Amino acid sequence: MTEIPAQTCPAIWNAVPFAALVLDPEDRVQDANSAAEVFFGLSTRSLTGRSLESMFGPASRVADLVDQVRHGSVSLAEHQMELSATDRAPRIVDLYVSLVSDDAGQVLVMIQPQTIAEKMDRSLSHRAAARSVTGMAAMLAHEIKNPLAGISGAAQLLAMQLGDEETELTDLIREEAERIASLLNKVELFGDSRPAPREPVNIHDVLDRAKRSAAAGFARHVRFVEEYDPSLPPTAGDADLLMQVFQNLLKNAAEATPQVGGMITIRTSYRPGIRMAVAGGGTESLPLQVTISDNGSGVPDQLKRDIFEPFVTSKATGSGLGLAMVSKLVADHGGVIECESDPGWTTFRVLLPVWTDPAAKKKKPAPRRRKEKTA
Repeated sequence: MTEIPAQTCPAIWNAVPFAALVLDPEDRVQDANSAAEVFFGLSTRSLTGRSLESMFGPASRVADLVDQVRHGSVSLAEHQMELSATDRAPRIVDLYVSLVSDDAGQVLVMIQPQTIAEKMDRSLSHRAAARSVTGMAAMLAHEIKNPLAGISGAAQLLAMQLGDEETELTDLIREEAERIASLLNKVELFGDSRPAPREPVNIHDVLDRAKRSAAAGFARHVRFVEEYDPSLPPTAGDADLLMQVFQNLLKNAAEATPQVGGMITIRTSYRPGIRMAVAGGGTESLPLQVTISDNGSGVPDQLKRDIFEPFVTSKATGSGLGLAMVSKLVADHGGVIECESDPGWTTFRVLLPVWTDPAAKKKKPAPRRRKEKTA
């Protein structure tokens, strides 16, 4: 096999932030970088040898661009292209195709999906929305919860003076009062502005607990598929708060899946190259990726952009606070959450930092004193 420059420099090849494939003269994958593994959800070994037709279907636009490059064009690019894969929902990408070696017949294909910068900007707006709810939460707790307790207590006293057949309305009053109180408790959680505790957390332990809890309750009808990267380092955060994040995502996924044939896939992987600005002017890497995918009906188009905003929901009886709380907790952990959805397929992707022990940071050695010369 004729080597290309990228193959002689694996570190550079895998540092490319976009999915990159090298095709042989028969339009089969000869090599793939780390970003391509993430994009396609397959290892380089699984991608190697696959044909363009098996990956993108017959008569795909990708194959057309590759053919044009082979017959005279040095390089081609197409922006905002809908890329359809045989086993994945269509995605909007920028596609770059270039001839690597004329003699060896190798072609480089680079795929740039929706930029992470746009998703991070959206995540920051979710944080601002969560902060705006904080002030409202304090007002609601003081102005509504106290009289609500009085209403519930009065209904209970009234029920004691009525017969069993006449307590239907008082029971309804108490149930609705409890429902409103439960909603206010959820809203109050936005008022907790304390930073999440930072401890080393094994993300697979958290996911296993969340999955077993879901499988024993609201997700009994679901078939779970787990694809974990066992080499992942621990993340930094609080295990119980992360448990709340993934339980909420699994609950949403389970409620979206059909009662027969429902499936949820949980994947973990290492995704280098993603960094986010933090307070103080520095940056933090977010290489740990957790994806939760379901085969449900998908998120309605009109809700996709605002899915993490408070009080946005597609459920008739939903409060619209579950995903807003998930976004806040992920942000409190210094991470980012994304959502991609089409009919029959939805994926929530959580990016988290790696744990680094503050005590392990090496201190600069003190300068050595020069010995004074003696006479």
